Amino acid sequence: MAQNADDAALDGRRPAPELHLAGGAAEGSRPPDARAGQLPPDRHQAILEATKQVAALLKRQGHDFALAGSVAVYAHGGEGSLQHDADFCIKPEDAEAVAATLEDAGLTVYAPPEDWLLKAKCLGQDVDLIFGLAHEPVSGELLGRAHELSVDSVQMPVLAPTDLLRSLLAAFSEHHCDFGAVLPIARLLREKVDWLRIRREFGDVPMPAAFLYLLERLDVIPPQGGDQ
Repeated sequence: MAQNADDAALDGRRPAPELHLAGGAAEGSRPPDARAGQLPPDRHQAILEATKQVAALLKRQGHDFALAGSVAVYAHGGEGSLQHDADFCIKPEDAEAVAATLEDAGLTVYAPPEDWLLKAKCLGQDVDLIFGLAHEPVSGELLGRAHELSVDSVQMPVLAPTDLLRSLLAAFSEHHCDFGAVLPIARLLREKVDWLRIRREFGDVPMPAAFLYLLERLDVIPPQGGDQ
């Protein structure tokens, strides 16, 4: 249930665009949540509360993870009203244990048709537990590069800026290519991203290359060969 325009106007925030992480846009069947009728009126805060709850459970049991997606952008200083879900990266070999931790705490966890994530419900909000990001398994190295940041006063690991932007560019395809959603994120993170690494990893892949060219024309990043 996305926040409508009137809700966003009332709380003074513009709705944050929906972000797609590489691997696809999971749209599997969603089981009912017994607490869905108790959603707070502010969807933005509801997503933050769910994020904090899940992170606290994972931290308490010592699971390796990192926050991803739109809430990770928020943690890095992004603006806009959260309106979709909370995304967490976990290692594939930890998926079963992470699911058990959440289920033991009373959360609903289920497997959608997509084979690169699990989905959960927390406080009526959708939570994605992603173990395949940017078309490859989530690794200990990826999680090890995460930054420890405060998310609504709760400390948790958050994907590093370069890894976060890489996950968004890797999701571009002929079927999904929303440059407008990712452009403000690239502007926000431009001083923190390793652009040489981004260029090296994507090379001439058409959609990411087109987006990087757009960033050059808008003076967000230096032209090819001019990276600092």
